[in-house]
Order: sequence, then C-alpha cells, then structure tokens
Amino acid sequence: MTRLAENRFLVVTGCAVQTRDLARLKEAVQPGEQCVVTDITSGLPMLSVMGPHARALLQSITPDDLSNAAFPFATSRQIELGYARVRASRITYVGELGYELYIPAEFAQGVYDVIVEAGSGHGLKLCGLHTMNNCRMEKGYRHWGHDIGDEDTPLEAGLGFTIAWDKPGGFIGREALARRRQSNIRPKRLVAIALNDTSDAVPMMHHEEPVYRDGVLVGSTTSGAFGHRIGRSLALGYVKNPEGVTEDWLASGAWEVEIAWARHPATVQLRPFYDPGNARIRC
Repeated sequence: MTRLAENRFLVVTGCAVQTRDLARLKEAVQPGEQCVVTDITSGLPMLSVMGPHARALLQSITPDDLSNAAFPFATSRQIELGYARVRASRITYVGELGYELYIPAEFAQGVYDVIVEAGSGHGLKLCGLHTMNNCRMEKGYRHWGHDIGDEDTPLEAGLGFTIAWDKPGGFIGREALARRRQSNIRPKRLVAIALNDTSDAVPMMHHEEPVYRDGVLVGSTTSGAFGHRIGRSLALGYVKNPEGVTEDWLASGAWEVEIAWARHPATVQLRPFYDPGNARIRC
C-alpha cells in the first residue's frame, strides 16, 4: 500500500485475490463517508526491475536521482522513463535492490523497449513468477493463500513489526490481537526451513509436507522452492509448541521433513536464510 497524498492510496495485490480485496475495500466504506474505491488494474501495468544492477540500469535511462540517499528503500515517486512519467516504488519481492515500475498502459510497450535496450549492458534477463518464487523463499517473504491467510495472525506469521498498535481509531481486529500480544508465548509460528542435503539429488518441498521435531509431528510446510543463491531446498511452514515457539526451542531440536514417505534432516529457524539483515535491499 503506497500513500500517494494525504487522502489517496495505491493498493497493489495479487492477481488471485484482486476481486476479493476490491470487494473488501468497498464494503469497508460506510454510508456518508467521502471515499471512493476504484480498480485501475487494466490501466496501470507494472514491470519489476530487480537485482544488484537495477539502479545502474535505470539511472542510465532517467534524469532523476536514484541514489540511495535521494531514493532510499520504501520510497515511491514519479520519474521520467522513456516518453513516460512512471511511478517507481523501491520495493522488492526477491531480496535484492529493486524497483516496481507502474506505467500508464499506453506507454508500457515503449518503456519496456527502453529498459530492454539499456539492459543489454547490465546483464538484464527476463524472469517469470517461478524465479520470483525461488527468490522470495530464500528471503522468507510470505505469500497470501499459502503462508498467510484469514486464519493466521500477523503475530503468528512473524509480521508483528507491520502493526500500528497506536493508530488513531484503531483497526479491525485490534482488540483480539492485543489480547494475544499480552502473552509473550507464541504457540504457533511461521518458520524458514532448509533441507540439510546439498547434493544434486536433494528433493523439493512444495507444501503440506509434515515437519517433525525429535520425531514428533509439530507442523507442516506451507510453500517451497529451491534457493539457487544458497543451494538449498527451502520451505516456509508453521510449527506449534504449547510452551511457545522460540529460537531456543527451534535450535535445540532435531528437525526432519517428510517427503514422499521419507524423512530428511532439516534446519529450522525464524530468520530467512538469505541476507537476514536486509543489507542488499537497502544498499
């Protein structure tokens, strides 16, 4: 969600939940409120330019200053690109320096051509959703419908840092969430999982594979992919412990994931396996 002005917001969601989220926003508008919700999807294509050379590539084709000082992480503003004014949002779903470019539909082809032409000198490659999925798994980025859903809370999903507890007027569900926050015990937590096997024969995790701690079933995976930057088979998943899922509890157990009736030793932790300090996305 990007705040464009005091009373204007741009909400970007996944294609699979576009209709769901639009309906939810519309039903939240109460009678008499001066609020309009409009779907502009068809008029605003988006291109992602992400990777270590993303800034250098875009800086070569725009007069706007994209330096880290002038355009830090989580900044969104209009820039010139090709013959268009493009909204560039410095955000990433792959764990690298990156930009999402929101382009008026009539200029999308021209902007794409300019980027591809300039990209030949920066190692640009076209990538699809499976590549993004591999990268987001390394960074532990959650995917709606797999890793998070209506039945999960932000505290369980490790997203407590996104909650504005002191937001004026509160938010829907605040009271219920606050009650859970009062207890430091988290009996259910989303964790990052990596198989210890680094051979070429390492199996893939997809979702719903059973997860065991010291031989006891304590959870299951929610999504999985291969992490090419670290050479490991990776997954996200929820594990449960009535006394609380903590770093010490995770580190003190022997972990296994069951795949096709065979159990494979694994490492389980709260932090992502790739760049846990987020240095690469903020450089």
